[in-house]
Amino acid sequence: MAPISVVLVDDHEIVRKGLADLLQLDNTITVVGEAGSAREALDVIPRARPDVAIVDVRLPDDSGLVVCDRVRRLSPGTQVIMLSSFSDPELQARAIQAGAAGYLLKEIRTSQILDAVRQVAGGEPLFDAATKRRILQQVHSPDSPKQRYATLTNQERQVLARVGAGMSNRQIGEELHLAEKTVKNYLSSVMAKLGVERRTQAAVMYSRGDFGDPKDLV
Repeated sequence: MAPISVVLVDDHEIVRKGLADLLQLDNTITVVGEAGSAREALDVIPRARPDVAIVDVRLPDDSGLVVCDRVRRLSPGTQVIMLSSFSDPELQARAIQAGAAGYLLKEIRTSQILDAVRQVAGGEPLFDAATKRRILQQVHSPDSPKQRYATLTNQERQVLARVGAGMSNRQIGEELHLAEKTVKNYLSSVMAKLGVERRTQAAVMYSRGDFGDPKDLV
């Protein structure tokens, strides 16, 4: 049988190298491509058409969930496993909705990731029907933007306010005394809770008052 082909998508080269080294401990798995951004992923994956794509939830230019959704349409034979540092039911629910076959934490053991790749490549998702129902039931999606805004933490609201003001992640980090990567993480959580895919959507909703009068929100 042909080896299971895998593409790795993560913005950290050292993470990609570590994953590639782990996967290739098994001679039934071969890494056929890598990408460090959403744009690269959407170029590499449709061309390589791997059996499995392992995609970081947070990428520098777009959400890994957006990549997952597009890959499922551009390369239907590719099963997507989302990789994250956070055990977040909301992100897991969005991964299910984007068509991911599974959601793994970066602290996973070598044997577990090898098993996961084999399992999804064989057509058996890591999310079974019961797991999907449980995760989706855990996440209550409020109907109105104001209700969604109410689910944000204070720090997430601070980040959103500055996104709405047109500030970059670096500027937000400097003002709130946060690392730029931390700002990205907060922003990804904000977008997940608001149900949007891009920071521009969140910024527009904030600035036009979907959550209330912007001057009263922070």
